[in-house]
Amino acid sequence: MSVSNRKPELYWTELREGEWRLVVAATEEGLSFIGSQGGLIDELTKWASTQYKNGYELIRDDNKLAPYAEQLSEYLQGKRQAFNLPTALRGTAFQQAVWSAMSEIGYGDTATYSQIAERVGKPEAVRAVGTAIGRNPALIVLPCHRVVGKNGALTGYRGGLEMKDWLLRLERE
Repeated sequence: MSVSNRKPELYWTELREGEWRLVVAATEEGLSFIGSQGGLIDELTKWASTQYKNGYELIRDDNKLAPYAEQLSEYLQGKRQAFNLPTALRGTAFQQAVWSAMSEIGYGDTATYSQIAERVGKPEAVRAVGTAIGRNPALIVLPCHRVVGKNGALTGYRGGLEMKDWLLRLERE
């Protein structure tokens, strides 16, 4: 029996919607990564190198990623409030639990880090929850922009606070 030396394939595209520029990536199984506003391919390759320690093959495929780009475009235009995309998100069991709890925050709503910690049954793990949220690979689809500080203040966001503020305002219109 031979072992394949084939590296995992990671397909990507650049979404352009109005002033928005987002790098989007997926495997055959589903959505894996959405970059920050104006983020370049470097953001994707940096993330991928941490996720695929034995290497990966990066393939631009606008057609394969069209369904992902279409739903993101609709969201950015204010025409979509939820996503129905397959995902293939790589993370620890704790990260997956946090991302799942985060994905339950409704469109236009917010939750605090403490509330997410309670939802995952670890009310004392607020900092760990913040770290897991910070490692969210799929901005927008996994709505970490909806997680705010205890007093409602905007706090850390991989895409920057300006992007977080814009997404929250979009959802409140």
